[in-house]
Amino acid sequence: MNNDSEPVASTPELFGGGAAPPPYRVLARKYRPQDFDALIGQDALVRTLTNAFATGRIAHAFMLTGVRGVGKTSTARIIAKALNCTGADGKGGPTVKPCGVCYNCRAIAEDRHVDVLEMDAASHTGVDNMREILDGTRYRPVMGRAKVYIIDEVHMLSKVAFNALLKTLEEPPPHVKFIFATTETRKVPVTVLSRCQRFDLHRIETARLVEHLAAIAKREEVTAEDMALRLIARAADGSARDALSLLDQAIAHGDGKVEGAAVRAMLGLAEGGRVLELADTIFRGDAKAVLGLLRRLYDSGAEPLTVLQDLLDLTHWLTRLLLAPEEAASEATSDEERAQGKAMAAKLSVPLLSRAWQIQLKGLSEVQAAPSPIDAAEMVLVRLCFAAALPTPAEMIARLDEKAAMASPAPAATATRPKESTKEPSSFAEIVALFGLHKEARLRNELYHHVEPVALVAGRLEIRLRPQAPRDLPARVQERLRAWLGAQWQVALAAAGASVATLAEAERVTAEERKAQAAEHPLVKATLEAFPGATIVRVRALDGGAGEGVDAAESDLDGAER
Repeated sequence: MNNDSEPVASTPELFGGGAAPPPYRVLARKYRPQDFDALIGQDALVRTLTNAFATGRIAHAFMLTGVRGVGKTSTARIIAKALNCTGADGKGGPTVKPCGVCYNCRAIAEDRHVDVLEMDAASHTGVDNMREILDGTRYRPVMGRAKVYIIDEVHMLSKVAFNALLKTLEEPPPHVKFIFATTETRKVPVTVLSRCQRFDLHRIETARLVEHLAAIAKREEVTAEDMALRLIARAADGSARDALSLLDQAIAHGDGKVEGAAVRAMLGLAEGGRVLELADTIFRGDAKAVLGLLRRLYDSGAEPLTVLQDLLDLTHWLTRLLLAPEEAASEATSDEERAQGKAMAAKLSVPLLSRAWQIQLKGLSEVQAAPSPIDAAEMVLVRLCFAAALPTPAEMIARLDEKAAMASPAPAATATRPKESTKEPSSFAEIVALFGLHKEARLRNELYHHVEPVALVAGRLEIRLRPQAPRDLPARVQERLRAWLGAQWQVALAAAGASVATLAEAERVTAEERKAQAAEHPLVKATLEAFPGATIVRVRALDGGAGEGVDAAESDLDGAER
């Protein structure tokens, strides 16, 4: 007897008889949206498409963008249904409310419709794959009203494949529609984007996801705590598919019950209250207590990277509580945690929180790259503790000003020069300052940068001009001085001789000398040691002056040239 002709034992017989249980469908597939009413969080897209179908202004190509799991491929299939639905009676036209019972709707939902081709560009990147699609566009649909080509992850197509698509995409046959989906819009050529009607699918709000998860848990007859669903929605980061996958995992993890403690353990999260306690201890600068708290969290199952991410989220939340308390209500925190957060934020400052944010952000990459994540996390938290005890730059400056004021006598009152003063200038610097007071900025800067002062005696100024100075400068300066001072001032060019520093060069040397002197001051030394990498930018006298004869504001003019 030929064994090949014998019937093979059926599955029920292999398991001892009886009907085999139906295969389990994961929640992400079971509750995949089948129409626009079930598509959550994308109200703008639904409104636009509803109006387009109502007026008959349906684009020939759509570009659906957004992060993973927000419904790009589901939306593409719903659009395909909307284009091909014939209604329960077989006489309907294109509609945004596909019936779901006609042949076209059922075949598209079951991924077996001959006129709806779905392709993953990640595994079909070449021009040959694109040519197969384009060859099919010449033929009319077999069963449906339109031939729909859905290309997922379209940014993965090669440059040649994109070029092959362009002409057909610009002028497709009337029975052909293209629907592209991508998470990387910037990688799609602009020549393709410009030929498509683009829809950006947004991350789904946490509150909306919680409602969605609660409804599904009820349909699945699963008991789910509200806090557990909030944690799942927060971990999903706006992705409905990720949220359903996590809910599926949580149901299995909790043996049919979804509880907050079990979800925290499943996700490797620390309790919200313990993260707040950890943050409060960090901002108090108690490094020993922080290390003990982190170790206890680690021993209870919390991942070091997750703890640091929770701290980063908490720092952002505390900053919002401080700046915009009415907008900082978090759906993933309890009333008790919100009360604790508000009390903590009231004791903190934005500079302190900003500094903590920067340290934590850098610490995340360190923990990810470290051979021992817990060791790296401990070092990051120690750094946070010591940074919390440091004064902010504004506080340090205030302390320095206070100490300087206590250590120095009150400066003597100095007279200011009125614009109409007739006092004879006794130095070249005073002449330059006089031009600044009279709003002669151009002449003032030319004197300051491009003139060498040689001599000033009894109303006579002798100068040498640098190559950048205009030749008529002496005459112009002389005219102004006579008008302002009411005397027969003379400005003459000196004979050739040794080069003299311009006022700008002289003040630059003086400034460097002052920096060197200031750097030797014990208080300044301590400041530079407290802030590694800091430098002395400028030294100002206690009376506010910046240099002999030239006001500080004047000496800062034309900084680009200096």
